[in-house]
Amino acid sequence: MGEFAAIATAILSLAAAVGYGWLFAAAEEKGWRGAGVKTASTGLLAVLLATMPGTGWFWLVPLGLALGALGDLCLALKGERWFLAGVGAFGLGHLAYAGGFLLRSGALGFDGVSTGEGLALVVLAGLLVSTEFWLAPRTGDLRWPVRGYVVLIGLMGVAAVLLPVASGQSVLRWGAALFILSDLMLAIQLFVATGAGLRRRLALALWPAYWGGQVLIAWGAVVFWGVGSG
Repeated sequence: MGEFAAIATAILSLAAAVGYGWLFAAAEEKGWRGAGVKTASTGLLAVLLATMPGTGWFWLVPLGLALGALGDLCLALKGERWFLAGVGAFGLGHLAYAGGFLLRSGALGFDGVSTGEGLALVVLAGLLVSTEFWLAPRTGDLRWPVRGYVVLIGLMGVAAVLLPVASGQSVLRWGAALFILSDLMLAIQLFVATGAGLRRRLALALWPAYWGGQVLIAWGAVVFWGVGSG
């Protein structure tokens, strides 16, 4: 992809993200139009990275973005079948990110766990375990799919914490953190929040966290893999 096409793709992705946040994020019914705009915002990021000359396991990052776009499409539509499809797509997206992070980290050389990283792992583990008390009891028949998704979130979080010191490390970590935060807010919105006002505020807050996290993961991956560095 040429420079002009890459810039145009990035601008269209941003426009779709802003448009979705402005017009559809807080709506109870997104419809196919909202679903399309939402999907485009992350799908274009996947296209952008897929055309870059990445090396090794870099392809897992655009794959993760593409799976996120599929999850966006599914979750924008109504019904348990669409919800489960969205959970599956996002879960595989988390797995793709985790695999890419771990494989690239192994190639660069893991550099141990610092005190701060150890604390981050403890906090992450505490958050994941806590879902058994405040989330799982509220998910009904969806309990096991949600539990599986929580495990995959945790795997991506651990992979992000274990990233070795290198260019792009902090960007990838912030991206993963925002992605996890958006998942947390979505879980509260779907299963915990009872008031319409709170659900609306969560919907408006989680969208920039989610899309911003995807952008940071994409950007950090390009730097972390040294794409275009020759």
